[in-house]
Amino acid sequence: MTTSTRETGSHRKHAAIWAGLTVGLSLILLALLMLFISPSLLSGPRDLGLGIVGTQEDSDRVSAALDAQQPGAFLLQPYQSAADLQQGVRDREIVGGLDFSDPEDLQVYVASAGSTAVSATVSSAGATMAGSMGQTADVIDVVPLPSGDPTGVGIGGLAFPLVFGGIVPAVAFRSMLAGKRWWIFAGLTGFSVAGGFVVAAVLKYLFGSIEGPLVPVAASVALGIAALALPLAGLNECFGTKGFTIAAMSMMFVGNPFAGIATGAQWLPAGVAMIGQLLPPGAAGTLVRAVAYFDGAGGGAAALTLGVWVLMGVVLWFAGPRIKDAKTGKAAVLQQA
Repeated sequence: MTTSTRETGSHRKHAAIWAGLTVGLSLILLALLMLFISPSLLSGPRDLGLGIVGTQEDSDRVSAALDAQQPGAFLLQPYQSAADLQQGVRDREIVGGLDFSDPEDLQVYVASAGSTAVSATVSSAGATMAGSMGQTADVIDVVPLPSGDPTGVGIGGLAFPLVFGGIVPAVAFRSMLAGKRWWIFAGLTGFSVAGGFVVAAVLKYLFGSIEGPLVPVAASVALGIAALALPLAGLNECFGTKGFTIAAMSMMFVGNPFAGIATGAQWLPAGVAMIGQLLPPGAAGTLVRAVAYFDGAGGGAAALTLGVWVLMGVVLWFAGPRIKDAKTGKAAVLQQA
């Protein structure tokens, strides 16, 4: 084989590698764009609970108008009084409501603390309905956002910090305390608690995003960090770097964009919302919002989800050595055979 032939073969090999990397990385970029942008593009109101105080005729008129304006956006729920409707908003049974008791003004109830996108939609629907009846819409924010953070960007921006706070400690403690299992476990649990208080303190005292007690928010954030860090560390113990990497990438590229923390899960497409709420970032965001603004209402399922992730992480952590021993024993038997 001549030098020219070898060089030609080498060029072809490099060209094939270049083409493969270019196509492969382009497909990865496309997948990331779809994961991060598609949920926002396909988001919108769907099956939002809307309370109605009024006659059956009022309910029928609202139902027909909303179906014409935004089909499938709202599910109407009748209430006996404005007080009952407001309590339904606080308990997160509904996202808002319309009160037809006053013949001059239509009372529109919203909860901007639950989701600014949802509250804006309810306000718009109420204004449209009032205009069609020759009335004015009086918008009442039952659970408003704090004056220090009127747009809700503080809690709305928690998704990436939560994911970061779960992945990075798992790597850092494993690297700096290699082989010291108990110190690593103590480090992860300790950081979860410390990180929870740091995030809650920043939200309360620096951003003004919460006005209520600090401890419930800190505990919710800590639970969210632990629900990420412990399972990741446990997967690394059981399956090595591959297990950790796959799980970390899933949390970063699926859990993060599917969390819906900024808008609320109900604003996302149904399948996306379900997946997001089953993963720690989305569940943590829901729990933090519930304890920060609604005295915990609507946060039970999220707390349970995070608790299951933490328990899974603990089980994987303690099962790790046994799985490694079993693999070592199996490898030794195969070598002897």
